[in-house]
This record gives sequence, structure tokens and C-alpha cells, in this order.
Amino acid sequence: MKLKNKLLLTGAATMAVLFLGLNANAARMDMVDVSNNNGYMSTAEYVSMRNEFGVKAVTVKISEGGTYKDPYAASNIKNVQAAGMYINGYHFARYATKAQAIAEADFAGGTAKAAGLPVGAVLATDVESQEANNQSKATNDRNNAAFMKEIQKFGYRADIYTSGSWANTKMTIKGRTGWIAAYPYVVSGKNWYSNNHAWQWSSTAKFRISYGGFDVSQLNSNYYTAGQKSTVKPTNKGAVKHNNRKANKHAYKKSASSKWIKEAKTYTLKTAVKLRAGASTSSNVITILPAGTTVKTDHAIIQGGYRWVRQPRFNGYGYLATGPSSNTLEYVKSGATHTYYTVKSGDSWWAIAQRNGLNMTTLASQNGKTIYTTIYPGQRLVVR
Repeated sequence: MKLKNKLLLTGAATMAVLFLGLNANAARMDMVDVSNNNGYMSTAEYVSMRNEFGVKAVTVKISEGGTYKDPYAASNIKNVQAAGMYINGYHFARYATKAQAIAEADFAGGTAKAAGLPVGAVLATDVESQEANNQSKATNDRNNAAFMKEIQKFGYRADIYTSGSWANTKMTIKGRTGWIAAYPYVVSGKNWYSNNHAWQWSSTAKFRISYGGFDVSQLNSNYYTAGQKSTVKPTNKGAVKHNNRKANKHAYKKSASSKWIKEAKTYTLKTAVKLRAGASTSSNVITILPAGTTVKTDHAIIQGGYRWVRQPRFNGYGYLATGPSSNTLEYVKSGATHTYYTVKSGDSWWAIAQRNGLNMTTLASQNGKTIYTTIYPGQRLVVR
């Protein structure tokens, strides 16, 4: 989520640590980002995040590339505002040229307006795709600058989201800008990226009445809470302190035990990708898979700063990176192709599963839910 940094700083407030730590040695749960992957999120869920976990801001996925509009953007924006929290948005970037960056900014800005994202909110560009990985640092900087300059025409403030391994290697992230994702083995004891607006330190945070894992970030400035009215007042400070420490402990366990997990998925490559003999950028290149290639994988892992998937081959396995390690094992943001079903009135988990030849539990699980989760008309579910 990001743009050219001189433009990015336009109207930005000075860096200030507005949020006093509940535990000086623990990362805070100041901000959560949500998308269609999380399904429908109610106002009650956001109130619980606010009151019991100390969440102050929510950043909602708005769009991706030049055609995809997140179906839950409008309801998420509405419900976050009803919960009295700060609201922002992000666009998952697919651009590889300046012209594409401008076109995606126009698409994202228009989509955000239609979904109700208020003027003055941040609309960040999420730069972690294979398209960006294939570009030089100079090209990414130029493209990000073009996106950010264009997005400001809609009245939104701009920022860049990327992984720590890409910051200042794949693109420039100056001080007092940027939202950086990095999941350390030990969260406590260090405020990573304290000179940036925000540090996303976990992708597996759990909330009491919400299903699945969530991305959580610590805010190191007021950039994501500026220019908006909020009634954020956590009502259970004891619970906030306890849950904050618990989240830090969970993040440590999750990061320290990175391992291969079963994950059968099909990818259609939008750009050429190197297929390697091992899950490492130093492994030998077996071949270069051209754009348009369909790849079926069976396992996934996060290691070495990247998210890797394994492709069974006639004489063993091939490995390819789907993006930086900020792509969680629970949800592939880049490269995945799915078939969706739109829930209709009267539908149930059982009926949808039967209609698509799936086990009901499998259907719920691949959508990050359980068979006891309520589904709503208009909701999109992954069925393939």
C-alpha cells in the first residue's frame, strides 16, 4: 500500500508516539487490516477489538489491480465507523508501469469513494506482488510515486505498505513514511521500524468473537489516525493488557515454528517466475515459467523472507515464491485463482457444499470460517 515520498509527506503530521505502551516490551495492537478474506465483520466484532484489545484503527481492503473491488469494503467501512474507530483503506497493487499505476489509482480512488471511505483517510498502496518483484527499484519508486500522486486527487492521503525485506531494496521507503510488515521470531524487546508510520508485526492475531487470524500493526505516528473524529475509548484496560501480551506470545510461537503445511492451490502466473530446486533464492533455477502458465501446488511455507509453494513434478518438486513473507500461509494475496459462489437467501453451508461437490467442513475451512459461522446473502465464498 504506497507513492513518491515527497508527495506522501504532504499534509502529514510530525511523527509522535501518541499511543502509550501497555507493556514497554510488547508490540501493541493499534491497527487491524481486513479484507474479503475475513468475510463479513460486524460492528460488534469491531467494538470487541476496541474495548478488549485496544485496537484504534482499521484499514480495509478497497481494491486490487484494475478490476477487483473488495465486496466487503462498504460494510467494513460502515461498521468500523459505527464502532467509533479510525478508518483507512488499501489497494493491492498489480501495476508494472507508470501508466498502469495511474490507472489503478483512479480505479482505487473511485472504488473507495463509492464504498464510503471518508475524505482525509489514508488510501495506501500495498506493494508486494510478483509484478513489483520483477521491476527494478527505480521503476517501483516511479510507479509508486505516480500512484500516490494520483490518489491524492480523490482527497485521500497516501502511504506505502510492503515487507521489511523489500523496504529500501525493492523500493525506497524514507523515514517518517511507510507501513512495514516484518514478523520477528521474538516480538518483545524491540520496536521495529519505529521511524515509519506503522509496523505490522503479526498476521495471526486472534480476537475473542472473530474467527481466524488477523494482521495487526503498531502505530508509531498519528498518520493513520489523523483528520478524523473517533470515540475510541477501550472500556476494559485489564483485558487490553492481558490480550496484548497474549498476542505477542502467540506471534512468537507462530514465527518460531515455521514449517511446511498442506495447501493444494492452482495459480495462473501473470508474469514469468523462476521455478527453483529448493525453497530459497539461492537454489538452482530449474526453468523460468512464462506468464500464463498454470501451476498446481501441494504445500507452502514462509522462510527466508518469502512465501514459497511446492509444485509436484514428474521427477520430484519445484519451488516458487508467491511473494514476500507478509503473504500469510492462511491466505495467498498474489497469484491465486479461485472460483467464487455468491450466497443467496436461504443458502446454507450444506447446500452450497453439495452444489459444488465439497465437504461442508472443507468449504467453511477454505473460507477461513467454521460451519457454525453465519453466512449472508451477497457474501462471496471460495468454492474452488
